Amino acid sequence: MGEAADIQGTGPSPARRWLRRTITVAVGAPLLAGLLQAPTATPADAAEEAAVSKTVDVSLDTLSPTAPVEGDTVTVSGTVTNRGKRTITDATVDLRVGPMMTSRSEIDQVADRTGYRGDSDPAPLDEAPTVKIARLGAGLSADFSLSVPVSELGLDESGVYQLGVSLTGQTSDQRYDRVLGIERTFLPYQPEATEKKTQLTYLWPLISSAHVSAETATDDQQTPVFEDDALAAELRPGGRLEQMVSLGKDLPVTWVIDPDLLATVDAMANGYRVKDGIAHVPGKNKAVAEQWLNALEKAVQGRKIVALPFADPDLASLAHRGKDVPGSLGHLQSATSLAATTVETVLHVQPSTDFSWPVEGAVDPSIVAVATSAGANKVIARSDSVRDDLSYTPTAARPLGNGSTTAVVSDKLLSTAFEGDMVRTEKSTLAVQEFLAQSLAITLEQPEQQRSVVVAPQRVPSASQAQTMAAALRGLSAQRWSHPIDLQAAAAVKPDPDASTTVPSGSRYPKKLRDRELPVQTFRDMKTTRDELDDFKIVLTLPDRVVTPFGNAINREMSTSWRGQARAAAVYRNDVLQYLQDLTEGIQLVDKSDLTLSGRSATIPVTVQNKLLQGVDDLVLRLTSGNGNRLELNGGRYAEMPVKINAGHSQSVKFEASANVNGQVPMTAQLYTADGTPYGQPMTFNVKVSEITATVMLVIAGGVLLLVLAGVRMYSQRKRVAARKAETEAEETEAEESEAEESEAGESEAGTETDPVDAGDAGDAGDGGDAGDGEPEQPSDPTPDTVSESGDPSGPGEKVDR
Repeated sequence: MGEAADIQGTGPSPARRWLRRTITVAVGAPLLAGLLQAPTATPADAAEEAAVSKTVDVSLDTLSPTAPVEGDTVTVSGTVTNRGKRTITDATVDLRVGPMMTSRSEIDQVADRTGYRGDSDPAPLDEAPTVKIARLGAGLSADFSLSVPVSELGLDESGVYQLGVSLTGQTSDQRYDRVLGIERTFLPYQPEATEKKTQLTYLWPLISSAHVSAETATDDQQTPVFEDDALAAELRPGGRLEQMVSLGKDLPVTWVIDPDLLATVDAMANGYRVKDGIAHVPGKNKAVAEQWLNALEKAVQGRKIVALPFADPDLASLAHRGKDVPGSLGHLQSATSLAATTVETVLHVQPSTDFSWPVEGAVDPSIVAVATSAGANKVIARSDSVRDDLSYTPTAARPLGNGSTTAVVSDKLLSTAFEGDMVRTEKSTLAVQEFLAQSLAITLEQPEQQRSVVVAPQRVPSASQAQTMAAALRGLSAQRWSHPIDLQAAAAVKPDPDASTTVPSGSRYPKKLRDRELPVQTFRDMKTTRDELDDFKIVLTLPDRVVTPFGNAINREMSTSWRGQARAAAVYRNDVLQYLQDLTEGIQLVDKSDLTLSGRSATIPVTVQNKLLQGVDDLVLRLTSGNGNRLELNGGRYAEMPVKINAGHSQSVKFEASANVNGQVPMTAQLYTADGTPYGQPMTFNVKVSEITATVMLVIAGGVLLLVLAGVRMYSQRKRVAARKAETEAEETEAEESEAEESEAGESEAGTETDPVDAGDAGDAGDGGDAGDGEPEQPSDPTPDTVSESGDPSGPGEKVDR
């Protein structure tokens, strides 16, 4: 190897110089140790050395190029910060390049190592540029930048190398050079394309949390009502989802999309409202949603898309806590069937719906059974769940269990490479380099055999995580050791015969994931809401206006996004159920006051009110007598009448009742659906039966007879008065005539006196007319038998409609 290095240049290569230094140290160290009689380094010394080397924080902000080839110059820049309490003097920042790593596990170990270890960290590069820092006070920082040609790095052959940047200096209390800080990263070196490149599939997830409520506006478009307007921040330029689209459009990825996200943004783009206390205000981000949808539609044209079930249901929670609740698996089936329709409607592309993705790829027999119950015969698992006891990384696809299900096992180290805070440039740089190093190491494990690797990153990457993932994929763009394929192609690759096909037992399911699952109450609440929705929809003339928004809301209740948000999830479920109950109560029986039935038969009215914005039909109103012997309805104890009411109207339903015995009878009115299911709450009232008896009839007959006799007597009296009046008038006329004759005789007989009129007779004559000024009462005038109608309110007892 050293001879090959000498041939490439005019002088000793860096690798040969490093080898010579190693040999020199190896040969000379025993002699020097004997001469000086120095004690051997102990674990305590190593621990102290590591602790001292953490005095300075070395931050690697950039490394370019990420995967160099011959002729390139590697540039490393960053910052050193004195975290100690003493000033550092005479410091030097230099590069250290270690030997090639031989396995993925070795890369993992180096990535986890902190502090300087003299027995494992290489020495600084000879003749390489350094940065001198004469003085660095406590808490102060200094920038550095180092550039070294690849030819001076000692990269003898293709592989992954450790690249370290260290600061060596002195402190005021210890005046000798020590390594006070070090940071390590990796340098993947593959100058020429390999013959068997690794097929790499990278999933690009577009998933968010639930934002749409079950409520809609009362307009014809049923404008959706959002719980909040937080999604807009993710859609705006620079937002998480905007970054996912703008970055993903130029990357060789497989889009994995939650259809609920598409439906939500599409609703925003067509106009939406947002809850503001008890009011609903117009949404203000219609243009933002339109822009994002247009960008996504362009980005996915001609690309492979995997559609998850609507609202990304939590398969593990459903398998472990929900499958025993009746109807729960039906929600998964409806969510799966809705997925393809939603994606095709919004993006105008046909997705694949035969993949399921449990949380973090963790599976057990129950999860696999549930995941495939809705037709998805491919499960995206992860290598820390389906484990392979092999010295190399096998192909991702393999038959699982009985062979009817295909497991696509993603690589755990690659899939988790970009978790955590990627806002700091140093974190992002180190993550990219480790990802590239691991991917090259996979290829070099078995360079003569091509394999397929799948990367399934975190479900909801942040904007900084998305940017880091994109940087890593751009580092693979030269395709010197890998080339991209989509998920469907990866699932079809011929399996490795030595790869594990065993489904791990339920006891191996990670406790940290089980503790965050949705509780069984989630699925009980979903069942309650679904049952009430089923009872409600069959009485509606336009059921789709209710079934669609509530069906989607129920699917959202089992979304994976609720993990770790138990309180928020419970509030959402309660709001959905409460709103449904408010709607169902829009069809109700109007309360009645107690009735009085004063006969053998009568009609009892019961009023049904419809406050909804659509008509109701297929309802039956049943009125039940609490005492069938005392009060019958249609000859029996109860009677039923169909109910059909237009929107915003009421209907009075009348029942024929017959009484047998006096007394009070409790009555119950209840609405039922066509299949006999009670609808709403019953309404009760009392009917007081007061039957007419023979004694009462005799009394009434006697009263009528008395009225007749009184009428006859009044008639006789009027006739007598009239006769007397006529007699009096005749007597007066006769007296007047007699008086006239006497007057005439008096004229002829002087001194003759006239007889005076009898006072009593005058008085009697005056009695012949009416006492008042009115006209005399005529015998033909009928006696009044009615009184004026009272304007006062009726009594507390409601009159029965006869």
